[in-house]
Parts: sequence; structure tokens; C-alpha cells
Amino acid sequence: MPLVKMSKLLENARKENRACASLSVYSMESLMGVMAAVEELKIPVILQLAEARFGTAPLELMGPMMLSAAKNSSIDVAVHLDHGLTFETIEKALQMGFTSVMYDGSLLPIEENIANTKKVIEMAKSYDADVEAELGLVGKGEGGGVDHGVAYTKKEDALRFCQETGVTALAIAIGNKHGNYDGEPKLRFDILEEIHQALPEQFLVLHGGSGISDEDFQRASHLGIQKINIATALAAAVVRACKEYCEENPKGDFYKMSKRAVEEVEKTARHHILVFAGKE
Repeated sequence: MPLVKMSKLLENARKENRACASLSVYSMESLMGVMAAVEELKIPVILQLAEARFGTAPLELMGPMMLSAAKNSSIDVAVHLDHGLTFETIEKALQMGFTSVMYDGSLLPIEENIANTKKVIEMAKSYDADVEAELGLVGKGEGGGVDHGVAYTKKEDALRFCQETGVTALAIAIGNKHGNYDGEPKLRFDILEEIHQALPEQFLVLHGGSGISDEDFQRASHLGIQKINIATALAAAVVRACKEYCEENPKGDFYKMSKRAVEEVEKTARHHILVFAGKE
């Protein structure tokens, strides 16, 4: 199957009243685990990589592996730059062949976020690529560090943003957070409903998915979320697998440990893909 655009997968998700899994891969093991789940389930996904993670997962190394995995898959897969922070990085991902990019201007005043998003959309046109943006503040930064808190996305701001930019997908803040949650997540479904009713044709994205309950995932997907990002749960699967393997095998064997990590990521990815598809 060919490498596809994010919008194709989100359109299909909307028609089927479900969400598409957008899964962060930061190593060979996480990529192999995700693709094993995709091949088993035959459900399309988005592979993504955030700019904040380039220190341990360089775009120049991970990008070609992700694109190769997508092109060699038996099912549709999109490849996405998550939380692109600079025009230079976004251009590199587009040149490499990523079928969508995210510009994260969520910390900027809305006027500047709109202006920069429009520049990215213009840049992406020549590559026939989709663009995602973020409005409001999703708790905790993608790369850790400063927690800027949560600023719920306002319906009127979402309307203005989408009308002025024509962005493909909009990530909104409804109480979701990147990384691990402190206590049980409390999503504002009333805000999601308001935005979805005001923008029924707009693809909406939920960041900070790791830790949200399966019931809330499915409720969100039925109220207008078409794309759900999962990163922390997949990274934790690798750590968990390696830790357990080393405890059981003090002398260790890298290859067996790596295989265990792939298997643990596959289980984690499989669960989320099925939940978002409404099949678990």
C-alpha cells in the first residue's frame, strides 16, 4: 500500500465515527512494534516523531525508517512531524517525504500563531502535504521541561483560527496533558462538543492521550476527535520490557531484550489502535 496523507485517514475515521491512532516512534524497537500491530490488525495509523525528541531520535535517522515502514506496509500509513517548532525543521520533514507536518505555535499570541501556520500551509502546498496546528495550551510540553498549564481552547478562537488558516487538523486543549497525568484526567467534553458543533467539518486532534481511559477515548471520538496521539505509553512499554528482561536475565542479551521491547510496544499499540477504532 502507498504512503498516504493524514487527511485520507482522518476522513475515513470521521465517516466511521472513530479516531485514528497517531503513534510516536523514537527507536527501531518502537517502530517495529507499532508496525507489527498494524500488520496484524489491518487498521491504518499515523506514525509520528516530535521535534523535541530529535536529541535521541534524529530526524535524519528515524525519518527514513518511518517512511520505509509506511511504504512497505500492506495497509495505509501516514508519516507525520509532531510539534514542529521551526520552519527549518518543517521544511526538512517535507523534503524528506513526510505526508503531514504540525506547526506548534500554541505558546504564541493567536495572531502570530495564525500568521505562522499560514506560512507553513503555503510551504506544505508544494509537497501536497497536510498541516496540523494547535490552539490553547495542552498541559506539559511535548519534550518535558516547563509545564505551562492548561488553557482551554475557546470556540470563538477555534472558529477564527480555522477560517483564517484553512488548516487540515486542529489540536485542541480540553484538559488533556502530554506525559504522565497527576491523578485521573478530567476532560471537558462540553468544550469539545461546542467546538465540534461550530466546526463540524474540521478534523480535531487530542494530544496527551497516554493515561486517558478507554471510555473517554471512545467518547471523544464520538464527539468529533479524529486523531489521538500516543507517545508516553509507547516509550513506557520499551522501558518496562527492558527493565523486566534485565531483572530476569542479569547477564543480559541485547538482542533478546530488543525483541522483548518490540513485543511490549506491539501489545501497547494494538490496544490503543483497537480502542480508537471502537473494537475493544
